[in-house]
Amino acid sequence: MKRAWACLLVWAAVAFAGDGSVFFSRTFPESVPPYFEVRLDKAGAGEYRATADDQFPMKFQLPEEETAAVWALVGKLDYFRHPLESPAKVAFMGTKLLRYESGGARSETRFNFTEDAAARALVEYFDRMAESAEIHIDLERAAKYDHLGVMKALNELAAAMEDRRVAAAGQFLPLLDRIAANENFMHTARALAADMADAIRKPRK
Repeated sequence: MKRAWACLLVWAAVAFAGDGSVFFSRTFPESVPPYFEVRLDKAGAGEYRATADDQFPMKFQLPEEETAAVWALVGKLDYFRHPLESPAKVAFMGTKLLRYESGGARSETRFNFTEDAAARALVEYFDRMAESAEIHIDLERAAKYDHLGVMKALNELAAAMEDRRVAAAGQFLPLLDRIAANENFMHTARALAADMADAIRKPRK
């Protein structure tokens, strides 16, 4: 018993060190993309991948307030040391994996559906990070290779912003500023990019 407590204390000491990271992935073959993963450290530095072997992840910086909220949920879920799967019989909605890593400490849990409010809130955060990264990738691709598709990509971002689904909105500023300043794009696209950049810089309360 004493040895078990000693091991637990050692794990906790490592877990609460400042260098931990939280990892989330969703595997759902019938969705687009069929797989994605997001990794976030305690300083808010994030990486998004649409494949597990992606050597060039989409990197972003989560604001301090959102980072604190994510890590508060991780702590509330006891760093994923307990099962989250609900016994309820529901349709398959994709396998979710939540994992905490810090030094030699590692704990994880997998589930299809959970009734835990904190877990559902955490998954929502990661879904927003993933959606925002995908929108950024699409907008950047359109700006480089499909000027006529820029307006569609901008409208997708505008809709996500209106619904407050955008995470790490600051990641879009360099791209929006570039579109707004480039006379090769349509005036409506440039104006919309400028408006969204201004909304990010001066968020509504």
